[in-house]
Amino acid sequence: MVRQLVLIAGPTGSGKTALSLFLGERLAMPILCCDSLQVYRSMDIGTAKVSSGDRIRVPHYGLDLVDPWECYNVRQFYDYAVSVANGLNGPMLCVGGSSFYLQMFHGPVCDSIAIENSLRERVRQILDSEGINGLLRELDSRGGGDFPMDRSNPRRVARALERCMATGEPPSVALEKFRNSQWAFETVKVFTVTVEAAGSAYGEALLKRIDHMLSVGLVEETEELRRVGFERNPSACGAIGYAEALAFIDGKLAKNELPNRIFIRTKQLARKQRCWIRHKIPSDLSTDGRSEDWERVAEKIRRFLNP
Repeated sequence: MVRQLVLIAGPTGSGKTALSLFLGERLAMPILCCDSLQVYRSMDIGTAKVSSGDRIRVPHYGLDLVDPWECYNVRQFYDYAVSVANGLNGPMLCVGGSSFYLQMFHGPVCDSIAIENSLRERVRQILDSEGINGLLRELDSRGGGDFPMDRSNPRRVARALERCMATGEPPSVALEKFRNSQWAFETVKVFTVTVEAAGSAYGEALLKRIDHMLSVGLVEETEELRRVGFERNPSACGAIGYAEALAFIDGKLAKNELPNRIFIRTKQLARKQRCWIRHKIPSDLSTDGRSEDWERVAEKIRRFLNP
């Protein structure tokens, strides 16, 4: 397992990738991309995946792990990240904006409770027949009435009920065990750089990024992904850019509306990411992501790596 790890966290389009490439090359550190969409093969333009040339400059991990029609979760990525870290002799650079993919370096994010398919199907049937209220009634009957979660979110309620049914214990017990559990990166020293992005300059950068994606073939990429069946995976086909491209392809969205619709959803995501990172990820250094600041960031990291 690596002994030192540098984490670059920030909202989408904030300049994390450019900074990570500079740092990876300057400090000879391989990069683990912590992005819940870049794990999918052929989803390149809409996820702003690094080019093959960039991957030659700096070794990258975490990209193109599964086909776009396959579901992928944080437990799988956690296991993958551990295997990568175990195979490296020096420090690792991790970069991304996906919440739980980042949090795993600061604490446990997934439990070891096994959920059988039959149990998962049973919970799904309750949701289909009785809605979220049916899930809540079942959960409350098993001691989950005071469990801290968003009780209006069917996915969160279903997951809590699955674990309650699998263990035979109230969800609060499972939560307490989870909070006290060990995780693979517990002994790794982590230095976290947060990339701030807000204001008109950030908005303009996002618009340019979206225009570039459309000009180099986002719609055509989406058509090919539809052909191979990525709509079987809600996380993939519902992702920002791809969902809007599908709406355009189906005639539900005019061409001139496409960039702005993607822009609005991107800004909403960025707002959530900034809030989540601010409250969940302890920061050692903050930067606005501009290249003028890269040397300062590199020097701080050098001091962390060589105290």
